[in-house]
Amino acid sequence: MKLSLSEDELVTYISKQLEAFYPDNKPVANGIKQSLNTAIQRLEYCFKHVVYKRYCNEGNTHYNHLYSDHNILLLWYLANSVWKESGNENLASKLYYLNKSLHGFDCMYDTQMPDIFLVFHGVGTMLGKASYSNFFVALQGCTVGSHRGNYPVFGSGVALTANSSVIGNCNIGDRVSIGAKALVFEKDIEKDNAVFINSSTGATDVKSSGTAYAQQFFNVDLKKVYNH
Repeated sequence: MKLSLSEDELVTYISKQLEAFYPDNKPVANGIKQSLNTAIQRLEYCFKHVVYKRYCNEGNTHYNHLYSDHNILLLWYLANSVWKESGNENLASKLYYLNKSLHGFDCMYDTQMPDIFLVFHGVGTMLGKASYSNFFVALQGCTVGSHRGNYPVFGSGVALTANSSVIGNCNIGDRVSIGAKALVFEKDIEKDNAVFINSSTGATDVKSSGTAYAQQFFNVDLKKVYNH
């Protein structure tokens, strides 16, 4: 993966950000260094599946620390890798909080996100501890949350577009697209459907969708990949 900063420079860069935001005098650099390479490998694997040249160009992946959508994912992978590899909850919490502070993106470090997922314009997006699958996409202002302790279960290739929400005990099938401002609450949606706000009635409707919204983001045929 081509990095806009070397790994050593990234350790210093992220450490300085954490120390500026959360000056509790607890060391962070060694913990970041320990898990950064794992996070970068995970980021590279994810980006290899993305169609956009800013992420992957002719098989070569790219990370730019000044491109916020790249940085959202690196910080999440790093926080999760720290938590998995060392159990350093202080550092993992700081990285989660930094992501929230810089990008308005709220996804805890112990959430079971899939290996391949994307967040675009992630301001105001909150991804709770649901069951996610690969090729998941979330845009700005999205919410995934629980109701009475129950979280959604997502199939592969699901996309949540701007300001949409999925709450509670929902089974969302493969390649489902949730339209702007649509709310799915305690309801199952079968695969290959789109959920949208009917502009005439204001009601939430469901209809069959020929091509999943998420397909535009990935360089694999989502109809040939399956849940988990």
